[in-house]
Amino acid sequence: MAAAVGATLTLTDRIADGPSGFTGVDATPEWAAEIKRLARERNATILAHNYQLPEIQDIADHVGDSLALSRIAAEAPEDTIVFCGVHFMAETAKILSPEKTVLIPDQRAGCSLADSITADELRAWKAEHPDALVVSYVNTTAAVKALTDICCTSSNAVDVVASIDPDREVLFLPDQFLGAHVKRVTGRENMHIWMGECHVHAGINGDELNEQARTHPDAELFVHPECGCATSALYLAGAGEFPADRVHILSTGGMIDAAKAAKSNQVLVATEVGMLHQLRKAAPGIDFQAVNDRASCKYMKMITPAALLRCLVENRDEVHVDAETAALARNSVQRMIEIGNPGGGE
Repeated sequence: MAAAVGATLTLTDRIADGPSGFTGVDATPEWAAEIKRLARERNATILAHNYQLPEIQDIADHVGDSLALSRIAAEAPEDTIVFCGVHFMAETAKILSPEKTVLIPDQRAGCSLADSITADELRAWKAEHPDALVVSYVNTTAAVKALTDICCTSSNAVDVVASIDPDREVLFLPDQFLGAHVKRVTGRENMHIWMGECHVHAGINGDELNEQARTHPDAELFVHPECGCATSALYLAGAGEFPADRVHILSTGGMIDAAKAAKSNQVLVATEVGMLHQLRKAAPGIDFQAVNDRASCKYMKMITPAALLRCLVENRDEVHVDAETAALARNSVQRMIEIGNPGGGE
């Protein structure tokens, strides 16, 4: 009898909520058809970050990095944006599209990097360096962006910092590994770096990268600058232990472009493992392998098929940014774009 009752359950009836997210629904053709129907009914466009589950990426209208998706959201004709990513990304979409409804399928999908600095902590840091200019990575909350002079992405961070008067102190936040990369490239001494990190990228270490490079001598290396192993990658190239022209420090968007231009048959990828799905679609003839196959973000993976279905059925969870905060944050993003290299996102 229980089986007979279970067989009559609708997709929505199957949704179960738990501490790690919404479950109970698989990405079947029935689910995909229902997602598309509900999106049309709500006049919604679905955006998915590169680190999302493959089935979420495949159902989305647009896939990419957070800033690129937020800019797509601003230009989209639909008046509802469903952002399949983590919370700060949906906030950025709201900042750039204040008149639109922005939904995130599970508001509990946070970010260890964005959470590594609060607005109060930034205010205190600024008070210690009153003449400094604040450069914030886009992987920050709206409240932090509102206290920022200029935002940056991983692909334009060097250009942003280089555009600042060399005599002006710079406070760079929140990612210590991206900050170290920028300081190394620019040679800037008056740059202070916040010691934040993405727990997933920080966990991809130099020992793993060195071992993978040693055992795959003909591969190319794609390394995200948030990774703890970025310095090791540059050391390998600088020391001549790995050909410098096959070591690439790239944003997620930059990895897609580099995949299409790759000359090797194999690429070792140091970033969150969700990126492999888009890389394999972009260059199906190349063998893409994770430097660390355990580098999976639990927050990104909270956006499940069940969560996306619930979001569209119940019109939840809506993301709000107050008007004053949004205006200040929008200014910091706009200043970045005015430099001339808006960047490919994180």
